[in-house]
Amino acid sequence: MDQLKLYVANKNYSSWSMRPWLAMKAAGIPFTDELIPFDYEHGNPTIKAISETGMVPLLVHGDFKLWESLAIIEYVAELFPDAPVWPSARQDRALARAYSLEMISGFRGIRNACPMNLRRPRKAMPITDSMRADIVRIEKIWHESVARSGGPFLFGAFSAVDAMFAPVVNRFDAYMLTEHPESLKYMAAMKAHPAWIAWAGDAAKETWIVAEDEA
Repeated sequence: MDQLKLYVANKNYSSWSMRPWLAMKAAGIPFTDELIPFDYEHGNPTIKAISETGMVPLLVHGDFKLWESLAIIEYVAELFPDAPVWPSARQDRALARAYSLEMISGFRGIRNACPMNLRRPRKAMPITDSMRADIVRIEKIWHESVARSGGPFLFGAFSAVDAMFAPVVNRFDAYMLTEHPESLKYMAAMKAHPAWIAWAGDAAKETWIVAEDEA
């Protein structure tokens, strides 16, 4: 099988790059990654030579290229059907995918106000009505899922849906959006996962500053 290569952007800021990287790393899928820094005002023009969308993440598998985080996750799950990318039970997988799609299409209040920034010192910020609605919904997903599965992750063991929520975990932590003990317990489990630690360790070494993501 041709080796998988995942192109990602700045690990400190790139929420969409983080998602498939964590999912693949946690599932034990072999791949290499290459970082293309987005420290220009409009990104990095060199990505156009690799990605027709001009965006990352981008998965390269031989002559095949695939973009969009969830599509990448689904592709590698099919390539490695025995890898624990998604929960093992059918209904759990369905719910995990539904929550992942909800993440893709929603929660714009938090996204717009709180850019992902793994190096940001923890500091509270004012919570708007739209942010509050997102917080309520996200915590409902987290609490109900962990209570049903027994935790420590949403469906027991770490899976792709946890990777999809990982940048939100950073936002909840960095901007101090919750004090709920169940949320903090889930967030702590996420931050202690080896894949998270590896990604965050790389992010801590980066020197690029993207002003618009330094809220």
